[in-house]
Amino acid sequence: MAVSSTAPHTYTPSDIERVTLVCGMEIHVELATRSKVFSRAANPANSRNGFGESASTTPPPNSLIDPVVLALPGSLPVLNRAAVEMSMLVGFALGCRVSGSTKWDRKSYFYPDLPKAYQISQYDMPLCYDGAIDVPELDDRGEPDPLKGFSRIGIIRAHLEEDAGKLMHELPGGRGGTTRETDFSIVDLNRAGAPLLEIVTQPDFTSADQCVAFARLLRMTCRALGVTEGVMQKGQMRFEPNINLKIHLKDGRTATTPIVEVKNLNSFRSIKGAIEYEAREQPRRWLEDGLEFGPGSKTTRGWDDTTHTTFLQREKEDAHDYRYFPDPDLPLLTIDDAWRERVRTRVPELPIARLWRYRERYGLDAREAIALVEERTVAEFYDEAIQSAVDAGVAGDRAGRVVANLLLQNGAKRVNERAGERTGSEPADESGTLISDLGISARAVGRLGALREKGSISAQSMDELFGLLCEPAHAATEPESLAHQRNLLVVRDDAAMEKWCRQVLAENAPIVEQIKGGKLQAIGRLVGNVMKLSGGTADAAEVRKKLLDLIGVKE
Repeated sequence: MAVSSTAPHTYTPSDIERVTLVCGMEIHVELATRSKVFSRAANPANSRNGFGESASTTPPPNSLIDPVVLALPGSLPVLNRAAVEMSMLVGFALGCRVSGSTKWDRKSYFYPDLPKAYQISQYDMPLCYDGAIDVPELDDRGEPDPLKGFSRIGIIRAHLEEDAGKLMHELPGGRGGTTRETDFSIVDLNRAGAPLLEIVTQPDFTSADQCVAFARLLRMTCRALGVTEGVMQKGQMRFEPNINLKIHLKDGRTATTPIVEVKNLNSFRSIKGAIEYEAREQPRRWLEDGLEFGPGSKTTRGWDDTTHTTFLQREKEDAHDYRYFPDPDLPLLTIDDAWRERVRTRVPELPIARLWRYRERYGLDAREAIALVEERTVAEFYDEAIQSAVDAGVAGDRAGRVVANLLLQNGAKRVNERAGERTGSEPADESGTLISDLGISARAVGRLGALREKGSISAQSMDELFGLLCEPAHAATEPESLAHQRNLLVVRDDAAMEKWCRQVLAENAPIVEQIKGGKLQAIGRLVGNVMKLSGGTADAAEVRKKLLDLIGVKE
């Protein structure tokens, strides 16, 4: 029971000096194995099984089942090795110790979507434990930035278990895709038995923004490891903050509020909103009821995305209420040093390391670095393009900036164009088109950047060439050859450029006087006229510089 050491009316809002947020996180990660964790039934969390969002690829309810999932008499679980290794990968990435011996336990509780009336989980011998992850501090725009420093978040454990099914409270499939509320629940067991990695942190978070930064970094890490597709709208990653407050009173006393666990948040906005709401509401609740942290005081709440409030669901069980005991059908699993090391060597460069490298070596700001780190394929594409630019003569550190500009400007432009071409009848790709999927090769990006860096093409020509190299007809063409074919190479004839500039200045004396008077923006029209005379072969930046030099005006 919750304890109340103070009558509700003893304190008023004016008695509160300050409050301190205390927050931990439980995260459920659906692992993308081909089959479920204890059976050979197909796993809906793996798109390689052919499951999608359209009606033709969505598996019918209760079709991904077998005797083990249904808990039929005589059926026995068999452990999925891939699920264990995926869990180990995450454990290594989180700095955890991977247990030499681990076991599975029965966690007993009854829900209609849990056929066995217990969940196979892990209790006192988790697969991974005792880790930590360094979460970057935020910059002025709220972006995680490793150059600003870190906060260490402890990881208590990361254990493997099976997911439950899904309860629906509306009838699907009405006219026009509408649904109808019912006074009963519909059970879909397709998700039941899917491998689920539960990660439990220490209560080390002190702000909602810090929690969101951790959630973003964890999602990037799990996707980079290839252990989950991480589509949060599908519930493939579900975040459950455990929130309470230390209320510091002016009389020197500190009151600790009961823990609230907000269940199944599947967006970063919801994580931030739920934590900030609880941080506002818990002092008010404490002033009303006087309840403080104690055994049996924990409650679970849901999050309403419409009203931006939490709502009470139930009192939370303590560990002994689940009646854990070792599952007699699953033997103790021994993980020797050789197996552990084989898995460890599969851990790639992690997003946080890339983020640091892109910020420190290439001078990218935090937002640019995160845009390139968020998807592993994009990060690898970026690194390959940098090497291509270096091979073409661009200095290493400078190559990082040149290629980043190409991808985040010219590449992002094409990504947005393709997104805009979708019609309402087409199924949207939840992850969207990636820069690495545009059709242009990383080698071509690097060489294109080198052409621009050497002044061989203008910025306008570079954009045109980037678009052409995304087309299948030009995908195998060298950027230099394509620039030559299209007459896009910059003319390096200084005498010709000076002649064009002097001609334009002579024909536009009023504009020249405006520029001399300090109206530098007027130079744009003169640059445009010179570019026309050159047939687009001059470099606009060099033209601008030459015009200002001839006019006798400095930037």
